[in-house]
Amino acid sequence: MKLRFAATIIGALSLLGAAHAAKVELVVDYPYPELFNDTQQAIARKFAEKFPDYAVKFRSPTPEYEVAAQQALRHAVTKQLADVSFQGLNRQRIFVDRGIAVDLTPFMRKEKNWEQSGYSASLLALGQIQDKQAGIGFALSTPIIYYNMDLLDKAGMAAAQLPKTWDDILRVSDASRKANAGTSGLYFDWRISGNWLWQSLVFSMGGKILDASEKKVAFDDATGQRAMALMGRMALGGTMDNISYKEASQMFVSGRMAVLVTSTSRLGQIEKLIGNRFKLATGLFPVPAQNGRVPAGGNVAMMFTRDPERQKAAWEFIKFATGPEGATIMTKNTGYFPANTLPIDDPARLKGYYDQNPNQYTAVRQIPWLTGWYAFPGENGLKITDVIDNHTQTVFDRSATPADALKAMATDVQKLLD
Repeated sequence: MKLRFAATIIGALSLLGAAHAAKVELVVDYPYPELFNDTQQAIARKFAEKFPDYAVKFRSPTPEYEVAAQQALRHAVTKQLADVSFQGLNRQRIFVDRGIAVDLTPFMRKEKNWEQSGYSASLLALGQIQDKQAGIGFALSTPIIYYNMDLLDKAGMAAAQLPKTWDDILRVSDASRKANAGTSGLYFDWRISGNWLWQSLVFSMGGKILDASEKKVAFDDATGQRAMALMGRMALGGTMDNISYKEASQMFVSGRMAVLVTSTSRLGQIEKLIGNRFKLATGLFPVPAQNGRVPAGGNVAMMFTRDPERQKAAWEFIKFATGPEGATIMTKNTGYFPANTLPIDDPARLKGYYDQNPNQYTAVRQIPWLTGWYAFPGENGLKITDVIDNHTQTVFDRSATPADALKAMATDVQKLLD
């Protein structure tokens, strides 16, 4: 499989360079090959057709956002940084703090009619760190709820009655488990990207991660306690098994699980694996608080090169990849939604696509509730993610009560902040 992937990459690069000797060969890296290989290669081909003086050379993709960030930090030390790097929304901060990210604001200001190019202020804000435009959104996601409607129908729930609250989600999950022998009720993909779904619960309930000074933990208040208690309820009584996402996803796509809570980014894969096995429906992530929000997941295109000539090519590639054409390719190949508004309402691009694929449109409906994916400050930002992950595990393996797990998590995170 690895040899075939390498051959595919080499073949694609050869095609890009065969017809025209490019003046600038951009070095680009990105994570999650299973989600983005086809997308990135398709975008690179179209980009080379439009800009024959520029070519794209991809580095071997990294498996996830955390590894992508660690690799880029190593490359900064060895002076091997990519020209353009696709990084997780919550990993931008570390590149701004260390002076690696190039501020894209000057490039935007030089563009004619930038305000009409589809980059809304709210979506651009997801790439803004410390008054700098550190990145431009490429592939955005939100947590959504996946439902096996065949199982839920047997439990007495119709598609028009999709749950709106966590109480209802847990109730129908249990009802389905009892009505369908040998099946599981629910899986909450809490481990995805370290703490994204944990943040989703806290933000949706109106809570905060740190206080305004960013020096003190704020997630251990009453809101954080409710969020952790909810995860505890999932783990009790057999509603959710203590298994990996890989195991859970296999159960879901094979028709042996009623409800799956994970990122919309997995939708494309899940739909292909399900095929015609059962009817799939997607629903909104519950936002119980009036001021509740849902953190956007996904990644942004960042510029790392400092060479003026390479910056010109890098900026054109970033605009193309995140603009209407690149966004359309990305959306149709994945479950993500674009950070550019132009293709969403364009009948020639995504409007008709969303009409025919309503499950894909669920995440777009959540755009009004979007907020940033919180990035912890300081040198210990990556370590804090691991700490939260480890303490959340104790809730799902039932080695600690939700209250004790939250208390220990807050203590350990505070130490790293200090």
